Order: sequence, then C-alpha cells, then structure tokens
Amino acid sequence: MKSEQQVVNFGRRAFIRNSWMISVGFMGLKYFSGMPAQASSGPRLYDRYGPLVTDPQGIFNLPRGFAYKIISRSGEPMDDGFLSPGRNDAMAAFANPDGKVVVVRNHEVSVGDVKNGPFGKANALLDRLSPLQIYDRGHGKKPSLGGTTTFLFNEDTQEIEYQYLSLAGTIRNCAGGPTPWNSWLTCEETFESKEKGGNEQNHGYVFEVPVSATAALAEPVPLKAMGRFNHEAVAVDPDSGFVYLTEDRGDGLIYRFIPNEPGNLRAGGRLQALSIKGNRGFDTRNWETQSIRVGEPIAVEWIDLDDTDPEEDDLRLRGFEQGAARFARGEGMWYGNNEIYFACTNGGRAKQGQVFRYIPGTGEKKGEEAGGGLLELFAEPNDREILRACDNLTVAPWGDVVLCEDNDRPRIIGITPKGEIYHLGLNVGYESELAGGCFSPSGKTLFVNIQHEGLTLAITGPWQS
Repeated sequence: MKSEQQVVNFGRRAFIRNSWMISVGFMGLKYFSGMPAQASSGPRLYDRYGPLVTDPQGIFNLPRGFAYKIISRSGEPMDDGFLSPGRNDAMAAFANPDGKVVVVRNHEVSVGDVKNGPFGKANALLDRLSPLQIYDRGHGKKPSLGGTTTFLFNEDTQEIEYQYLSLAGTIRNCAGGPTPWNSWLTCEETFESKEKGGNEQNHGYVFEVPVSATAALAEPVPLKAMGRFNHEAVAVDPDSGFVYLTEDRGDGLIYRFIPNEPGNLRAGGRLQALSIKGNRGFDTRNWETQSIRVGEPIAVEWIDLDDTDPEEDDLRLRGFEQGAARFARGEGMWYGNNEIYFACTNGGRAKQGQVFRYIPGTGEKKGEEAGGGLLELFAEPNDREILRACDNLTVAPWGDVVLCEDNDRPRIIGITPKGEIYHLGLNVGYESELAGGCFSPSGKTLFVNIQHEGLTLAITGPWQS
C-alpha cells in the first residue's frame, strides 16, 4: 500500500537560499570542526555533516545533501483492514530475503485513546480480533490500544509496500529492541493492573514480536520473568544471549536478564540489577555532585532480584536497598560496537541527559553468569544547546550513536565513537518529540517518528562511514 508521501531535498540551491536562516535552525550555535564533545574548555559541537538547512516545507531541517520522505501517517488504512495507530515510538529494521526492509514499530497508546488506536471510531474494528489475538480486551469496553505495527519498505522507491498490525492489546509500547534471532522485543511503559482500571490483565511487561513481511499477529504472551516495571528499552548481546533493560523512572535501575535458554525467552530466566562494585547504592545521576565522570570506566557487578512480577511498583526500590545503582530515567538502549549504549533522559547537573555505555566482561560475553563488565559515562554535555532530554537511541552501522530528543523542538543528535557530538536534524514542523530512530541494514536509510503527529519519516543522504 502506498500512502501519501512528501519528499524534501536539501541541495545546493536550498542551501544558498536559506543560508541566512541557518542560525535560527541552530539556535545561534557555532560549530567547531573536529573538536571533541568533552573538550577541556567545555563541550562544543562537532562538524560532522555541516549546518542544518531550513526546510522550505517547514517540517524537518537536515544538512545539505540530505532528504526526508513522509512514508506513513497515523489513521491511514493498513493492508490488514486496521488503521495505522498513532503515538509512533521505537522501531527496528530487519533485512528481508528479497532485499527489502521489514520495520517493526511501537505505538505508545494508552487505554481510552481511541483516536490513536488501530480499531477506528468507537473501536468498531475490535471484533475482527479473536480473544486469543489481543492481550487485554478490557472486557470489550476499554481495550488496551497499544501494540506494534510492521511494514515492508522498498529502499529503491522509498515507499512502504505493505503494513499491518503485529501486536494488539498492550499499553504504552514505548521502546524495545531487536534480537539476533529476528524478532522485536516491545516494552510497556506502565504498571497498570487489572485491579485498578477495568483491565483484564496486569501490564508492565515485555512482549516478543516475530519479524514477518506478511500480516501475522504475534501471540500476546507477556515475558513475566523479565520483570514487571515501567519498562523502556532492551538490548540483546548476540554473544551471550543476555538481555539488558532500562527503566523510565527518575530513580530507576538498569537490569540484566539471564535466560534459561538463550534465544527462547519464554523459557524463563533470572533478573538482576546493575551495582557498582565496591560502592553499593551508587547514584549515577550527577544531580548534586559529579559522582561519575565522562570517560572513566567503573567496574560493576550484578545483583539477583526476588519477586520480579510484583503487585506493587517497588522492584526498583527493593533493588536499590540491595545495593543496585540508581539512574535518571533510563530510556533508549542499543547493542553496537560490541557494547551496550543507553540514554538517561534527565541525568546530569543540568538534567538534560546522559549517555552511558556498558562494556560486557570477557566472561560475561561467554555467558558466564558471575561475569561483570565496565560502566562508562559516554556523554554528559550539561548544555541545552547541545543536548536536551535524550530519549530513543540507535547505533549506526559505522559506529555513531544516534539519539532522538524528547522536547517540543527536538533534534536528532549524533555522537561519534570518540565522543564528538553533532546535530543531524531538527523538527520544526510540530511540537512533538522524535522517536524510533533506526537504520536500515544497508545503512542507506534512517527511519524516525514524529510521535504526536503520527508520522514516520525515511531520511537519506551522504552518510559518512
């Protein structure tokens, strides 16, 4: 199915015509080519692709030579008869055997948000699903309207050829992560219960969605052994099969799930929390004092957690009492460069965000449960003009960390492996966070969502590898 689309190119003419407005798009920032992000004189921006060019359509500013295309809009009919939901959030892209790309996309939709749900006015399409195909039908009155959609994308034409609903009946599917065995783990950012809201099921779990180019609703089975809490994102180490998880709370933890059978998460496993070795109950948030510094690796260990499917939202509190480290709203997480990267939205003195990387230990990479690695604060500029509320993140095929911001004029931020920070894009069309940044397997296309408007964009350009 081909949806209404819009293409904007940022070439030489547009660059010249709009050069006088660049300072507006950049909020008056000056660029220092080649300067590291954490230079001794203070954080400065790195000139990776050049300044952003003002979009003549007034939607999305990109560097010269780059282009975006709106490939999907919420509310449009999908090929399975449902409507494309809104509140588009995290995504991942997978290679299809025919050379095309399969993208699985989250939708952070709450109960009652019928406008952004997949079932249309008054949930008229809900009856097309059997009770076994939807996790929480809400007794037929208040169905849970979150979940995932999947689309097949042709990079040659830059068009969606097919899209469908791939998971139904969950709540606030915020982030997640791809697995090495060709599936998507989608996470509920909620702790709603069946006792307190008319739900049929408890919420706050991780669900697995197989990757398929044709319509196939995932069996809605919560992976309860991976914990019940305000989930955000996950990352899977392909060597060990261990799963790492973030928690979107101001006093949240970082978790590690050791599966009983790597690659088969339904078989259960053990949930642990990250602790700083020799400094239990460590606070990484740097709100009052600089407890952890950029570029200084710290040894960690992992603490076993009990009652990981609790009735009360207290897992993080009990974990902290046992000695787990505390983080400032763990958000996006991604495996890349043989490491785990994750963002903390309001960490740092300025509360504008931190990016960490976790380097698994040698034994840990081999699947040894006692193994622990190193935690490093990768970036913390404490400057709103450089970074504001980092959220979803991904790792480009060439090693750069690429972040989406969560504010009313959000940017796409890049960080090179050396820690150099640059700006890649700016949302000027809508007061909405950006979400779901991920690259196609070829590295040619960056997918990103303008969440509140329900738009999915495909961005192409002269990527530097």
